[in-house]
Amino acid sequence: MKFNRVALALCVGLGIQGIAQAGPGHDGHIQAKSNKDVEQTFDIIHAKVTRNGTNLVFQQEVSGEIGSAKPTKTGKLAGSKVFSYVWPTSLDTYAVGFDHNEGILALALTAHPDFDDTPKYDENNDGKLDNDGNVWHSHWVVLTEDASCGPAGLKVKDIPKGATPRLPATWPGLPIMLDSPGYEPELASNTVTINVPMKELGFPTTFNFDGVTAGLQVNTSVHSPLLCVKNVHKVASGNLSLPGFVPQIELAEK
Repeated sequence: MKFNRVALALCVGLGIQGIAQAGPGHDGHIQAKSNKDVEQTFDIIHAKVTRNGTNLVFQQEVSGEIGSAKPTKTGKLAGSKVFSYVWPTSLDTYAVGFDHNEGILALALTAHPDFDDTPKYDENNDGKLDNDGNVWHSHWVVLTEDASCGPAGLKVKDIPKGATPRLPATWPGLPIMLDSPGYEPELASNTVTINVPMKELGFPTTFNFDGVTAGLQVNTSVHSPLLCVKNVHKVASGNLSLPGFVPQIELAEK
């Protein structure tokens, strides 16, 4: 999949051409102008990935209070919504435990009150592992094209029944290419930060990135495509050109 095709789906198909006038800022960051037509909690004004010791630090800033909006609980999985802050990257999907070149590898911060997809973690600290979906949490997701998903034409890649692809050790068991690595996000005022240990990525590389705020939705039939990108609030670069970059880093073999 080529990024220019995905950019066309996101920015032209959804009618959001030019909503952010952005480009690579200092040290590979992306800076965007605030847009009054975008809800402030999703109005990205700065996206960056930096190094701090042995961690990569993924960060987004918005013009309002970050994470202040969450989907309304419906009580059922079918048709339920997911709100997200996303960093699409140019990293090979192999870097986090999938097979090579499965699609676009993105780090995502999500909240969804109708299901839990982090079965190894107790994000709300109540002693239960299966009721934390409404707490903001992190994922690696693999995005790929699917025209049936509507104007955006993107989904989290499905795993066909009977297929045995390479999957990360923290894959949550859903039939999609989604990983639940347990990176704890820090939300403060207008900024979210996620620390990713560099040792968990799979090979020496440098990479590019962008920032996106979006809503996803579970298929009403809970069937392939299971999870579609339904609406994009803002793309930091304005065209998903991935102008942000991380300088060359040495990563451990996974």
